[in-house]
Amino acid sequence: MGKVRLEAFSDGVLAIIITIMVLGLRAPHSGQWSALRPLLPVFLSYVLSFVYIGIYWNNHHHLVHTVSRVGGGMLWANLHLLFWLSLFPFATGWMGENRFSPLPTALYGVVLMMAAIAWQILQRSIIAGHGSGSMLANAIGRDLKGKSSVAFYAVAIFAAFMSPWISRVLYVSVALLWLVPDRRIEKVVAERRN
Repeated sequence: MGKVRLEAFSDGVLAIIITIMVLGLRAPHSGQWSALRPLLPVFLSYVLSFVYIGIYWNNHHHLVHTVSRVGGGMLWANLHLLFWLSLFPFATGWMGENRFSPLPTALYGVVLMMAAIAWQILQRSIIAGHGSGSMLANAIGRDLKGKSSVAFYAVAIFAAFMSPWISRVLYVSVALLWLVPDRRIEKVVAERRN
């Protein structure tokens, strides 16, 4: 199977996830500015999740450029990632509707952490199929950025029960860390093209 089908399917799933999230935003029944105030937590959680989905979409695009052949393990690893990303609408809605209370904020972190772990599994699957000297293996090296993200999520999950605002700061911090598409992969792909 070619990588085009893998990328197209993943793009479609991510588009559906964003659509489901935006459909979760409900318009107020009043035309006053004050009617928007109670919706602020829902909107902020949506923005954060939209950014995360955008980050995964951008980085998945770059990741697929390192793939020359797709195997069954890679397909399952990609589906595993998409499973965790598909839980974003639920976790986003629950956290926003409950004004970032501890349990929904922690669950949001669990979904983020599991998606990050699934991302690492997908990377390892690609490296296993292409070898330790592959473009991706050379690009990510020891993957300190990915491993530190998982650690930040783990801290944020536990922090949610003491102070949910610490969790939110950590979630935003990791998003900012990944906001620019993974330049390590861009660099290796560009070098191979030249």
